[in-house]
Amino acid sequence: MGVFKETTRNPKPKRKKQSEYGLQLNEKQKVKFIYGVSEKQFKGYYTKSEKLQGLTGTLILEFLELRLDSIAYRLNFASTRRESRQLVGHGHFTVNGLKVDIPSYIVKVGDVIGVCEKSRQSTKFKALMETKGGNGTPSWLSKEKDSFEGKVMAKPVRTELDFEVEEHLIVELYSK
Repeated sequence: MGVFKETTRNPKPKRKKQSEYGLQLNEKQKVKFIYGVSEKQFKGYYTKSEKLQGLTGTLILEFLELRLDSIAYRLNFASTRRESRQLVGHGHFTVNGLKVDIPSYIVKVGDVIGVCEKSRQSTKFKALMETKGGNGTPSWLSKEKDSFEGKVMAKPVRTELDFEVEEHLIVELYSK
């Protein structure tokens, strides 16, 4: 019969320390995944942020938070960001009374975001209003209890993000 040789291979190979580029790329990919944006959209937000005064990384996150799909998620009109994107795309939301079906639409301070009259009767939105959503509404947004409308009161606050991100790594990646 056959003879088995024992191998001296280590069952858990040592991991190399991740390179600076790898850290930067991971951070960018993480943010892109969380917000569900493409590389082209993300690069566009970086380019716009770079031209404005302020911290580029913080401005990128501000643009991402001011997207209509993100606002709808933050106002608890959807249980996930992906669902929010889909609901916006299907035309369930209005901005200042006008129907908007573009998830990447950038909402401005003072805009009122609401659920369309027809959509308010759907079981989906009724169920969401009953559960009250798990994520609290941030301080820069206002929403009346049991209301199908919310208002952007100010620019998004960096400290109210529900995930950890080192945006300076993203800026370093793109500024090469």
